Amino acid sequence: MTPLPPRSDWHPLTKLLHWLIALLIVSMAVIGLSMGSMTNGPDKIAIYALHKSLGITLLALVLVRIGWRLRSGSPAPLPGIPRLQHLLAQLIHGLLYLLLLALPVSGWVMNSASGFPLQWFGLFNLPALAGRDEALHALATSTHEWLFWGLAVLVLAHAGAAIFHHLFQGDATLARMLPRGWLRAPSEESPDA
Repeated sequence: MTPLPPRSDWHPLTKLLHWLIALLIVSMAVIGLSMGSMTNGPDKIAIYALHKSLGITLLALVLVRIGWRLRSGSPAPLPGIPRLQHLLAQLIHGLLYLLLLALPVSGWVMNSASGFPLQWFGLFNLPALAGRDEALHALATSTHEWLFWGLAVLVLAHAGAAIFHHLFQGDATLARMLPRGWLRAPSEESPDA
């Protein structure tokens, strides 16, 4: 498969996948943080099922995103970005991808070790990754929680860096990930605006 030619901003499909994944992360965080305190019953079961289905969807979208990233590449670094800052951004992106893969897989292992079937929106069952095992369930639960908090920190750092670039460095880092025309880098704005 031949890579696509270089671009000055992110490809529209990359942007779509980025924002779908961001929306899923926020949705899953809200659901995940609230579902543990629910009283047992049909509503709790439905919320857990939704969380699991969204997690499998997240895993699939991240795999698509990684495949697409390998195919489409990334835009060249913006002029004036220090090399160390660029390397740090690459490290953060790599860690984000790693956690976005590990988090749903740990949830899948946790579900498998609990002995419950894993369904995707009630349409079909996914295979168990492990047999019923209380010790593995406890380990997967702890791992899932730690991965979530690690992802939360990285997502905040990622978003904060994009906002920092826009507000304080005046470059197009944030504008390149938004739909074309939604935001201009401060350095591109005319003084009369």
